[in-house]
Amino acid sequence: MERGGFGGAGRHDEEAPAMRPAPQQRYRTVESHDRAVVQMAPMEFGSSASASASAGPRYIKPGTNLRTDARMHMASSIGRSSNGSQGDSKLELFGFDSLVNILGLKRMVGEQAQASASPRDGENEGIAIGHPKETETKLGTMMGVFVPCLQNILGIIYYIRFTWIVGMGGVWQSLVLVAFCGSCTFLTTISLSAIATNGAMKGGGPYYLIGRALGPEVGVSIGLCFFLGNAVAGAMYVLGAVETFLDAVPSAGFFQESVTVVTNKFVNGTAAGNATTISTPSLHDLQVYGIIVTILLCFIVFGGVKIINKVAPAFLIPVLFSILCIYIGVFTAPRPNASKWMTGLSITTLKDNWSTDYQRTNNAGVPDPNGSIYWDFNALLGLYFPAVTGIMAGSNRSASLKDTQRSIPIGTLHATISTTMMYLLSVFLFGALSTREGLLTDRLLCAAVAWPSPAVIYAGIILSTLGAALQSLTGAPRLLAAIANDDILPVLNYFKAYEGSEPHVATLFTSFICISCVIIGNLDLITPTITMFFLLCYAGVNLSCFLLDLLDAPSWRPRWKLHHWSLSLIGALLCIVIMFMISWTFTVVSLALASLIYYYVSLKGKAGDWGDGFKSAYFQLALRSLRSMGANQVHPKNWYPIPLIFCRPWGKLPEDVPCHPKLADFANCMKKKGRGMSIFVSIIDGDYHESAEDAKTACRQLSAYIDYRRCEGVAEIIVAPSTSIGFRSIVQTMGLGNLKPNIVVMRYPEIWRRENLTQIPSTFVSIINDCITANKAVVIVKGLDEWPNEYQRQYGTIDLYWIVRDGGLMLLLSQLLLTKESFESCKIQVFCIAEEDTEAEELKADVKKFLYDLRMQADVIVVTMKSWEADPDRSGGSKKDDPEVYRSAQSRIRTYISELKEAAERERRPLMEGGKQVVVDEQKVEKFLYTMLKLNATILRHSRMAVVVLVSLPPPPLNHLAYCYMEYMDLLVENIPRILIVRGYRRDVVTLFT
Repeated sequence: MERGGFGGAGRHDEEAPAMRPAPQQRYRTVESHDRAVVQMAPMEFGSSASASASAGPRYIKPGTNLRTDARMHMASSIGRSSNGSQGDSKLELFGFDSLVNILGLKRMVGEQAQASASPRDGENEGIAIGHPKETETKLGTMMGVFVPCLQNILGIIYYIRFTWIVGMGGVWQSLVLVAFCGSCTFLTTISLSAIATNGAMKGGGPYYLIGRALGPEVGVSIGLCFFLGNAVAGAMYVLGAVETFLDAVPSAGFFQESVTVVTNKFVNGTAAGNATTISTPSLHDLQVYGIIVTILLCFIVFGGVKIINKVAPAFLIPVLFSILCIYIGVFTAPRPNASKWMTGLSITTLKDNWSTDYQRTNNAGVPDPNGSIYWDFNALLGLYFPAVTGIMAGSNRSASLKDTQRSIPIGTLHATISTTMMYLLSVFLFGALSTREGLLTDRLLCAAVAWPSPAVIYAGIILSTLGAALQSLTGAPRLLAAIANDDILPVLNYFKAYEGSEPHVATLFTSFICISCVIIGNLDLITPTITMFFLLCYAGVNLSCFLLDLLDAPSWRPRWKLHHWSLSLIGALLCIVIMFMISWTFTVVSLALASLIYYYVSLKGKAGDWGDGFKSAYFQLALRSLRSMGANQVHPKNWYPIPLIFCRPWGKLPEDVPCHPKLADFANCMKKKGRGMSIFVSIIDGDYHESAEDAKTACRQLSAYIDYRRCEGVAEIIVAPSTSIGFRSIVQTMGLGNLKPNIVVMRYPEIWRRENLTQIPSTFVSIINDCITANKAVVIVKGLDEWPNEYQRQYGTIDLYWIVRDGGLMLLLSQLLLTKESFESCKIQVFCIAEEDTEAEELKADVKKFLYDLRMQADVIVVTMKSWEADPDRSGGSKKDDPEVYRSAQSRIRTYISELKEAAERERRPLMEGGKQVVVDEQKVEKFLYTMLKLNATILRHSRMAVVVLVSLPPPPLNHLAYCYMEYMDLLVENIPRILIVRGYRRDVVTLFT
């Protein structure tokens, strides 16, 4: 297949211009005989095969709109008669845009088409995803990343504060300071490069990276803090430019300068005998000029990226030339008319400046024994770190980059390494150039040493700071607009910027913040604030890369091979350590601000349509926990009820009510403090293919209802031919490992006889038998309509009729009920049912001892009953003084059995019920009826006023009539308003050991 362009059957139109083959093409051209096209072609078009064959392949020119054109030719080209041979039919070429629509990829790539990286140079630009209009010129690595990063890093700190830092901290601590901060930015650059090369990157830079990795809440909180850091950084650069201008031209000030007299001292602290007068610009001059410069820069920013790209070299070239002049001046110093502190490069001077000399200064940074600020390494760290906070300048303009996956790593890393090396070299040069007094008192030592004149450095400083301010005022509005465009916070809708337009409203807001900080006028007070916001963003980038790398999700495929999760973790820890070293107060304030934004986004924000790393982390943790649990039997100490709530097996509910309202309340009663997982299940009778959409709709409704009822659980909808078949599928497949549901909860079918629902008995028995076979516990609730909610406090007893060994499930359920506010005032009574010949007192003592060891408080009562075999009157048949309900049950059972026998004799087949062969043992039927009658009478005698009664569920006899079993159950629950019929399973759920 040819790669140069589009063509059907490997050939082009004669009039089509030749297309240059791409060296690295992202998408191959689509031919008419491609398998995907053939398989995806709809067959309902009725055009003839001859018409299809006559339509030859057509070349599509690059840049044309393929959407409408491709649809028209799709309809005309792929249509053929059903009896036509495939070999005679020629599928006309699909346009790429239409192919994306067919394959369902339009939504996935459409939102990234304009903002993501465009094809590299030399790639076939004819492959456009639905964007017929021309897009703006994209930026390369040099102008898009390297130059902005270099302009932000080479800022005011290097020119007017770096020599002062070397004098205050000494050479060795200055080296440690530069290496410490450089390591932090270098590790952050590696993490940034890894995430940037993982996929397409829209506008927003670090916000986009952090938000897509850690979620919209974390992304918005850190993104807004980073926006504030960029806006405040613009004020810092403006103040630096104005301060340099006023130092160079003192006569330009409108107000009187501040004068400080400093007593000079040597390294050992002894007075030198003379004093130095230092003049600093007036605060009001800084404010006036700062506001004017900020407004002028805003006008440039309003011109757009094109104007900024044209202006940027004009700012950067003088800066690089000024740095070159500084180095030339350092190597040629001292020159004539040099200051008395200038010694030239000297080993002796380097040794004298090797140690530290921390001392007090005034608010302007001028050494003053009576100053209010005492400097140490942590304070220098806060002052110097903004000098390395320019590594995000390129990623902030990611929407304007030609190839983000290539430009961001290369441009950012080169800018970081080159500036760090320059800072390290400058420490040695400045430490060997001037005495300590010169380093601390000459605020513009760089200008004094520069060749050929200080004016070159003044110009370089002013242009450097203005260029950095311009980059900050350019990147911050785009960052804010990117956050607003994601539509997470409605309050940010005013700052949205549509594609192809400039974020003017965001620029105005950024300018307002910048002017507000300029009014403060103190450079040393602004820099710690900037440092915290930038460090918070850097920590977020490192944590994002660490989390993605640790999870190693299939979507994590960075092309940047230098990263490793350990480097990202070290980078994140380093950022946090630097934050606390600089200032506990600023760190707490910045974290509190980020937390408030996070909380606000969680409450008011909209959910993003992208997956985040935290959810992936939860998923990985759940998988590992599930694997660690294995499939072995859970120890009773670790057993926890996972109820499977059968929502609508029977009973009439409105169609818009997906679950009985009290089932959610009862499900919460089975979980301590409402915590735990419940699975709410409904079964839709029908064919899956026909009812799949109905099932999805019902599942959404049920999930919403569960959330509304504040029940921790998940919803599942099953489509099956019948309720019995559907439940059998559920009980076998629901859950994973030991996280399968262990208790089936359903409502007792009280309406089965009243509504003449003759299919309920067989379904009910089938469900119970399936639970027994699958080793699931069963809890059947009778009187669900009267079940109390959390606000209805109950007073009385919870009575347990313990008949068979159930692993302690009834005891556990009663204890769980006591943890609810509605039942906390109740007491538990345990009734042990035994035959008359049983040692009642011995049984009572054993049960009490058992409950004491379990630390369960309950009253124990032993109730004896005469068995059916031990009652001589039962052999003669029914008594006349038996209750009416008992005689009615006997009558209905006899009628039902006789009808089954007549039908079997008439059809000459065995006795069948519900499609299954059954055996009728009338004596056993009589025995079961009698037992249920006596048990019901015992419950009514002792527990008529009980709040809840729990009784053991008798299993359905094998090959027994389901109708008869329902009659037994009706007789058991007769006149008992609220009863739980419980059957445990072959495992203990309580233990004596803690």
